[in-house]
Amino acid sequence: MPTYLDRILTAHRVAARGELRSLGALIASAANMPPPRGFRDAIAGTEGLAVIAEIKRRSPSKGDLNVTLDPADLAMTYEDGGAVCLSVLTDREFFGGSASDLTEARAVTKLPVLRKDFTVAPHDVCDARLMGADCVLLIVAALNAGELRDFHDVAMEIGLDALVEVHDEPELEIALEVGARVVGVNQRDLVTFEVDHERAVRMAAAIPDDVVKVAESGVRGGDDARALREAGYDAVLVGETLVTAADPVRTIHELRGDV
Repeated sequence: MPTYLDRILTAHRVAARGELRSLGALIASAANMPPPRGFRDAIAGTEGLAVIAEIKRRSPSKGDLNVTLDPADLAMTYEDGGAVCLSVLTDREFFGGSASDLTEARAVTKLPVLRKDFTVAPHDVCDARLMGADCVLLIVAALNAGELRDFHDVAMEIGLDALVEVHDEPELEIALEVGARVVGVNQRDLVTFEVDHERAVRMAAAIPDDVVKVAESGVRGGDDARALREAGYDAVLVGETLVTAADPVRTIHELRGDV
């Protein structure tokens, strides 16, 4: 049975087949963008658990979450709460996002920004840099080993950090082989959609100490965040819990363990 990821990737790969822009020209343009803010460095330089706060209007599994959100207002709220980085969904069809959500959020804060989307072509990596992102998402389950290496190399060439997302130990091995310096462990099973905290804890121990460790999906509050920190994670990426929170500032403090 196809997973939600399969359906999303099919749509993105179909769109990528119509790409006519010169990759060389895109790389040159992206490389000439102003210096990035340093996504990895921001997390690594944080004392305690870093919170990557996500701007997310909807999801394929949960439907509408906060479709009328103002990305600029929410970004400022996240910064006020102590978030270290932002993550912005730019996929329109499945998540209701856009490039403008990212540019508007980044313009009003000093935080580094991850473009959260489904990267299936080197052009996508360049587009992340051109819209102002400081980091690009590369999902091991979505790419073959050659694509992952090529896209990671393009990201490094144009100054982007790359959050390389894995779900299990074999995927982690692939991520490390391409030189990933930021690894995200998605706690959500791609088939059942269930969150597996035990897998996240197990995976943390397998990630080298010089790699920044990010726990993704299913972080519901302070207790989850504390357990992940104790397991060795440097950051948690939190979307649904924050965009549906009555008080996102307090929620970030709870995730950080401040209250």
